[in-house]
Amino acid sequence: MTRVTTTYLRKKACSEAEDETVTETPATEYAGQITELTEFLLWLLGEREKLFAAIRAAKSGLPLDIDSETSLNASRQEAVRVLKHMADLRPNEVTVANGGLGYRFNADGNQVSYKCDIRKVTTINFDRNAVKKRAAALARRADEISAEIDRCVVNAPVDYTPPFDVNDSFADVFEAFTGQVRP
Repeated sequence: MTRVTTTYLRKKACSEAEDETVTETPATEYAGQITELTEFLLWLLGEREKLFAAIRAAKSGLPLDIDSETSLNASRQEAVRVLKHMADLRPNEVTVANGGLGYRFNADGNQVSYKCDIRKVTTINFDRNAVKKRAAALARRADEISAEIDRCVVNAPVDYTPPFDVNDSFADVFEAFTGQVRP
């Protein structure tokens, strides 16, 4: 975007030497077309606005609010993961040798600690079958919504004609813009 010219003031330091001026070579082939590049950037932003407006219009005609349902479906799927984890819990009983600590008074009347075994019993405090049913129902709902979202995304027509092919190179698109397309 800038041109850098450096002048080596050699004559000032050494009277027999001549000053030398060097202009740096631009790093890009488009250095001479900065104004056109800014116009191209603004044109691309305008095209993006048109595309987003067309997508918004296409979404408004869908049988569901695709943005909300996508977010809700992520929450549904997370809830299914939690419910499945709950349904997988099992009751158990574990004895931990010397896992407990108690205190007593010895024959001298001093308080001393002692170790004892502990038994941990874990029980399920909810209806696992009800949780399994809810998880299955929610997973089916999430799958149905995912399928509907996929149908909408694949089949929803968007009224927008791109001004260039997405496989075109930057050079091809920019050349076409500078040659024939003007905002």
